[in-house]
Amino acid sequence: MRWQGSSRRKVTGGKVIAARGKRKFEMGRESAETRISETKRKNVHTMGGNRKVRLLQCNTANVTNPKDGKTTSTPIETVLDNVANKHYIRRNILTKGSVIRTSLGTAKVTSRPGQEGVVNAVLIE
Repeated sequence: MRWQGSSRRKVTGGKVIAARGKRKFEMGRESAETRISETKRKNVHTMGGNRKVRLLQCNTANVTNPKDGKTTSTPIETVLDNVANKHYIRRNILTKGSVIRTSLGTAKVTSRPGQEGVVNAVLIE
């Protein structure tokens, strides 16, 4: 779990005297870490009665060709690069900004699979 409240330190490095402790609503959740496998989703209820769709596993991506604007659903072969974490490449974990190899060519993921429940990508040269 990740606590997403404000820091206990000031900009100068001094301690901030807390008026209260940590609260449950300030806690984050575990990241989805979407892997390449048979598609598996999970619904998560969020604040305000909203929901997020966690994409736990996925083997297809909606790839858009920027030259003609056509979008096709193609199978994902592997992860080539991931700027979020270099170890995600070996583990084939999909995040926004990761570069994947598909049957159409290399593509860059533009969606957030762990929060939107779908993998959208754009072909790159």
